[in-house]
Amino acid sequence: MADESDTNERTEDPTPKRLEQAIERGDVVKSAEVNTWFLIAGGTLMVMVFAAPMAASLQATFRGLLAKSYEIPTDGPALVALVRTLGSEIGGALGIPLLLLMLAGLGANFVQHRLVFTSEPIRPQVSRISPTAGLARLFSRQALVNFAKGLAKLCLVGAVMAALLWPQRHLLGGLVATDPAAILPFTRSLVTQMLGAVVAILAVIATADYLFQYQQWYERQKMSLREMKEEFRQTEGDPAVKGKLRQLRNTRMRKRIMAAVPKASVVITNPTHFAVALKYERGMNAPVCVAKGVDLIARKIREIAEQHDVPVVENPPLARALHGTVEIDQEIPPEHYRAVAEIIGYIMRLRRLVSRPQSL
Repeated sequence: MADESDTNERTEDPTPKRLEQAIERGDVVKSAEVNTWFLIAGGTLMVMVFAAPMAASLQATFRGLLAKSYEIPTDGPALVALVRTLGSEIGGALGIPLLLLMLAGLGANFVQHRLVFTSEPIRPQVSRISPTAGLARLFSRQALVNFAKGLAKLCLVGAVMAALLWPQRHLLGGLVATDPAAILPFTRSLVTQMLGAVVAILAVIATADYLFQYQQWYERQKMSLREMKEEFRQTEGDPAVKGKLRQLRNTRMRKRIMAAVPKASVVITNPTHFAVALKYERGMNAPVCVAKGVDLIARKIREIAEQHDVPVVENPPLARALHGTVEIDQEIPPEHYRAVAEIIGYIMRLRRLVSRPQSL
């Protein structure tokens, strides 16, 4: 029982296949702090770059509206046209900043993980409505980390805000009596400083949170020894089945050799480790390899060749070269034409000499 429980524990690092499967079903590394940082950074950039032109555009629109308010007709069609005009002008002023914020939100996800389309996260699950599972999540390690993050952000952001606003406390108290035209530049400068400090603080928090979320995600993907063996069996195949297939391939190869070697013109050997059987007939472009092998298969090729009076020629360099460069049922490479032609030519001359006295 102890061995079985140890086997079921997820103590092994996940394989690349396991990680890929988790991503495909929507289980990815995702930090809410990274999303928050991108949105606030995009908002800060929007304030720094687009605040002035956006304010100028909106100011011109509403100033003209107020200045000529008594001239604007308010009947049905005119009111619709007015709303359409205001909508287009306000949309033109806010369009680029809002697009920037949308791209920041999308960028936050692309930075953390690749684009994934899956319905797995939204499928109904009993654990999501289970009170026991809910309590477990409420007092889980993730919940404690979220509470610590919120407390840390509150303390850090509050301290930075206090440090930035404390030197300006006298100016803030006098804004009531200040010209409104002078309030806006001061407010924009102060807000930019505050947002810049917040972005810097949240960058550190987002980095730490992403590393923590990645570590949590990686721990969730760990595998037990049983799962490792099962994945290996699915990927590489059952060893018993692989052994049976290997045996079938060897049997077919031996049958093919026994059928092809007797038809060969010559067998070139190493002499003990390699054997290559070649066939050549008049009209062929080049000799063709009909069988080849090493060690036991090479010995079998030599035995069959001797049984059927096929010439066996020992040429170790040529045997090794042919075995490494030519496949069965393929012509030999051109760089071996000369060496093979000399051997086959010698065999043909020898056969003519042997058969000549018999013809007389």
